[in-house]
Amino acid sequence: MKYQVTLSLIFLGFLALSCQKTTDESAIAIEKVSVEGGFISGKMDASGEVKIFKGVPFATPPLGELRWKAPQQVQPWEGIKACIENPAAPMQNPPVPFFAWSEEFLIPKEPISEDCLYLNIWTAAASTDEKRPVMVWIYGGGFSSGGNTVPLYDGEDLAKKGIVVVNLNYRVGILGFFAHPELSSENPDQTSGNYGILDQIAALEWVKRNIEQFGGDPDNVTIAGQSAGSFSVNALVVAPKAKGLFHKAIAQSGGMFNRGSGLVSGLSGAEERGKNLLDTLGISSLAEFRQLSADSLLKIPGRYGPVIDGKVIPGVMASFENGSFSDVPLLTGWNADDRVSSPPSMSPAEFKANAKKQYGGRAGEYLELFPAESPEQLAETQAMASTLFFGLQNYTWAKMQTEKGQKDAFMYFFTRVPPGEPNYGAFHSAEFSYALHTLRNWKRPFEQVDFDLEQKMSSYWVNFVKYGNPNGEGLPEWPVFDPENPLVMDLGDEVKTRALPNWRQMKFLESLNQ
Repeated sequence: MKYQVTLSLIFLGFLALSCQKTTDESAIAIEKVSVEGGFISGKMDASGEVKIFKGVPFATPPLGELRWKAPQQVQPWEGIKACIENPAAPMQNPPVPFFAWSEEFLIPKEPISEDCLYLNIWTAAASTDEKRPVMVWIYGGGFSSGGNTVPLYDGEDLAKKGIVVVNLNYRVGILGFFAHPELSSENPDQTSGNYGILDQIAALEWVKRNIEQFGGDPDNVTIAGQSAGSFSVNALVVAPKAKGLFHKAIAQSGGMFNRGSGLVSGLSGAEERGKNLLDTLGISSLAEFRQLSADSLLKIPGRYGPVIDGKVIPGVMASFENGSFSDVPLLTGWNADDRVSSPPSMSPAEFKANAKKQYGGRAGEYLELFPAESPEQLAETQAMASTLFFGLQNYTWAKMQTEKGQKDAFMYFFTRVPPGEPNYGAFHSAEFSYALHTLRNWKRPFEQVDFDLEQKMSSYWVNFVKYGNPNGEGLPEWPVFDPENPLVMDLGDEVKTRALPNWRQMKFLESLNQ
């Protein structure tokens, strides 16, 4: 009997050791995490709750012959790579505050480099088997600036709410979106100009293969972005190469249903501009162009953005019409003062004359919706029309998702005017710090209403990342978007449901393309 008891105790001890070993093996140790390429180390946040990994490589640096090529698989390294400092932002002009965008909205002044394909990761998971939902944030900046080290993109507080946050980098400007016939001919897809989008896809592929090491669920990934980041989310939703890499989409102020932004072009036009540029510079080959320094490239005037090439990015509207898009839950919206440029100065008479030229027999209908009977009224109309550039994109997106897909869409309208100066109203970019729970990094005299809104918005966003539905306990009910009775969640001094603003104007603009 004693012998049997001893054996039992030995067995129980062995079982306990086995369980302990399994637990230890699944624990996430910031000193050593295995990812593609080798081992990395991270650091803890001040609270000791969130593990932070900065500058995690997801591709080979796109230098030399890899300039203007699709991102290549990351190269292995020796030892343990310390991932505790900000990576370089993509090559761009030095950041200078302007408009409402203070330094908190901009990348740090250094480092800035072509060697930029790195991720930042925040996780509060204790073990690799927790399978927490993942949010991958894609920054704005007009495809010419931005980076994943912007202070207001910090993922610490969202990680404390139970998700894994990943901020990616992608090439911008001429390095991210330059197209040329020779570049297309050397590419197996016979296309060029979407290297920044291909970087985003490569980062999502890395997340799918590696995020479990940080306690994330590769089968529950949400892509999220604002402005150019929202354009990017729109591109990824229709991109064949991105299929299956994400399961939900958050799109804040931006989309590509209408190419009128000047940020998006067709392949032939983009190639022609690239050819003309090299001719103007007197450069005879791509090899010679690749030898120019990145600083020299930044001095070349021009604007670059995504290319509708039929391969990386098909036509957005056509993809929704034919059902080839990724049918995923959508949270989208725009801001009450979402304009980013001043309309041309003109008199009411000139505005009306232009309307008659542009809209012909429908000019009367247009002027009823966009009145200009006085300079003051014209100023209000022009401000509304400018804001509708974003509103129409996101409204169309929610409408198409509802009509062509099976998954729900949810729409917001952000109206809170951040306190302090400069006062540009509920300006373009004002909302994302509330949603990302980073008001602590923004130097404004915030009031209790702001912190209450931050708590509600970040909870809506986290709920959506987790479940594909923003609603949750203690939050005002957010209705599913219905094109026949379009309601939005007003995110302002109060959080409440309201009718879609400027719906009549949107319906008119929508009818012009039918």
